Amino acid sequence: METEKRPERNRFSLSEHAFSAPNLEPALYIVSTPIGNLGDITVRALETLAASSMIACEDTRVTSTLTQKFGLKTPLMPYHEHNAEKQRPKILAELDAGNAVALVSDAGTPLVSDPGYRLVRGVLETGHKVVPIPGASAPLAGLVASGLPSDTVLFAGFLPQKGGPKTKRLEDLAKVPATLVFFESPHRTGATLALMADVLGGTREAVVARELTKRFETFERGTLSELAGRFDEAAVKGEIVILVGPPEERPEADASDLDTLLKAALDEMPVSAAAKKVAKATGLDRGEVYKRALDLKSGER
Repeated sequence: METEKRPERNRFSLSEHAFSAPNLEPALYIVSTPIGNLGDITVRALETLAASSMIACEDTRVTSTLTQKFGLKTPLMPYHEHNAEKQRPKILAELDAGNAVALVSDAGTPLVSDPGYRLVRGVLETGHKVVPIPGASAPLAGLVASGLPSDTVLFAGFLPQKGGPKTKRLEDLAKVPATLVFFESPHRTGATLALMADVLGGTREAVVARELTKRFETFERGTLSELAGRFDEAAVKGEIVILVGPPEERPEADASDLDTLLKAALDEMPVSAAAKKVAKATGLDRGEVYKRALDLKSGER
């Protein structure tokens, strides 16, 4: 009996050794890829990429670096937010034909701060299976080496770029009792840390993780105020993850305490600044403190 020959594209290489990938059942496979160090690829990820009929990826130029490194011959298809409506039917047609399709991002785990969830929803709605192939993830890599509490974590992704929405988003997150994890572009890192110190509190512990798993991987640790000063006007390069520790637990201020603090602040500054100062000191909602400050100010007339 002749041994069944697998197609060339069902093969991959690892440490100069060639391997055949097992056949896959029809499904969309969400495949995690390295975030910098290509040695972080898993054997299961390589088997999945080799046995899929196509690899849907953000940028074929980026993913081709990975496929060439490991001798993968699977065809690449660009799939990103700008062409998703056009490409999604092609992926669904592959699944309908009984094939396996792999989805990757440029780095790390797909669907973490990218629009791939729309594809997953579409695949599930048509009755097809979705299979996760776990692996590298920048938020988790940064978290486990940060030294910050990891029992409760909120991944907040990228903040809005504009000042008003960005400040509002941070205000919404200020009292969340969790370690906060953000992505940020290098040229905005200094300004973002300064805003975080202002809104979240300058004494909160934080970490800036840069170039995770790569040659120039660094972790900068300190309070938000210290990090804001360290990164002020600094020339920052590489991929950035900012992690902020949970807020300090403060005893709740009663109404009389709040009024005393506000009256003292109102003697020195305008209503808005006084409300901001007292809200930061007490951990109370800035909007509620501002309303009370207005009441106290109008009562003086």
